[in-house]
Amino acid sequence: MPVIGLTGGMGAGKSTALKALERLGAAVQSTDAVVHELYGGTTLRDAVITRWGPEVAPGGEVDRAAVARRAFADEEGPAWLEGTIWPMVGERISSWLQQTLALRPAPRAAVIEVPLLFEAGMEGMYDATIAVVASEELRERRAASRGHALTEERAARQLTQEEKAERATYVVENDGSEEDLERELSGVLDKLGR
Repeated sequence: MPVIGLTGGMGAGKSTALKALERLGAAVQSTDAVVHELYGGTTLRDAVITRWGPEVAPGGEVDRAAVARRAFADEEGPAWLEGTIWPMVGERISSWLQQTLALRPAPRAAVIEVPLLFEAGMEGMYDATIAVVASEELRERRAASRGHALTEERAARQLTQEEKAERATYVVENDGSEEDLERELSGVLDKLGR
């Protein structure tokens, strides 16, 4: 079973692609979903409160937008946050991958969505990588519709989608319908299954 890293810029449609891959028979995991789960636990919550104060967790529940504002306003904030979160995420993903590789019958692939896959130098962990790309106008519209805070600051920390596409094993365009995207992803899974 191939292990695939899925990436793309903000608003490119990584989550939509992940859902399509699941419909196509792949086992899928999102590092964003893992981070969300971690924020619901005490270890990460307590760490961000210690770093930035109780305002980032009103009522004991982490406000991710407040954490993002604090992290990106602090020169060392993003590095601290990544250094705190990524080891925890790595443990969860490793455990998920071991369970997935043991499944019988085996899924068509194990796909892990990692927004900062290339930026973190993680591409060597995968048999192949897929970069989801979309027009800049469409990406901006999608990101704004989800209310992403500090979009420019976040985007500045990422490679451009052209750079991601150059580094990826496969590039999938997501400017059309979900059916178009699913058809392209099906073709990628077919190639990987050969």
